[in-house]
Amino acid sequence: MAFVSPVYHVIPVPIEKISPNTYNPNAVAPPEMKLLYDSIKEDGYTMPIVCYYLEEEDRYLIVDGFHRYRVMLDHPDIMMRENGMLPVSVIDKSIENRMASTIRHNRARGSHDVDLMSNIIRELHELGRSDAWISKHLGMDKDEILRLKQITGLAELFEDVSFGEAWQPVDEDSFEVVDIPAQDDDIPEEDPPEDTAG
Repeated sequence: MAFVSPVYHVIPVPIEKISPNTYNPNAVAPPEMKLLYDSIKEDGYTMPIVCYYLEEEDRYLIVDGFHRYRVMLDHPDIMMRENGMLPVSVIDKSIENRMASTIRHNRARGSHDVDLMSNIIRELHELGRSDAWISKHLGMDKDEILRLKQITGLAELFEDVSFGEAWQPVDEDSFEVVDIPAQDDDIPEEDPPEDTAG
């Protein structure tokens, strides 16, 4: 069967059945939220919320579109006009692939929060995803992944990274600190002052 994009099967879903995810690293400033509200007020919802359906809970978990969801929650006029229904496009993916989808949507718009991105890198590693997987699915290069790992400060995130052996840690008890006094010939001589009398 040929692949059919989820956008061709948009469904109306009651907002009370929709929940935000815990990993979205996208933050929107108040002026942009106001602009989003104005856009939805004037033009309606022109893009669906992307969700994953949790069948056992009969709930929809947001993959992309959290701020469009927030507009309805925060603005009774939008809630009333839309009868509490949001347009939803459903994707069926595993948690790590949903995280990757969220990042791809955000990066395509050029917005994401660095601290939240570093938490996603940590969560993906905890799910067993390698740096190569993250690079491929999130569109990041090795240096960006390394920088995001450094933000979390968790040593286990560096298991994929090979380090040089330029130095070896030493036990403090295995060496002696010696105080060496300064020698006369270690002190630089000062030039005599110039004779300015004349």
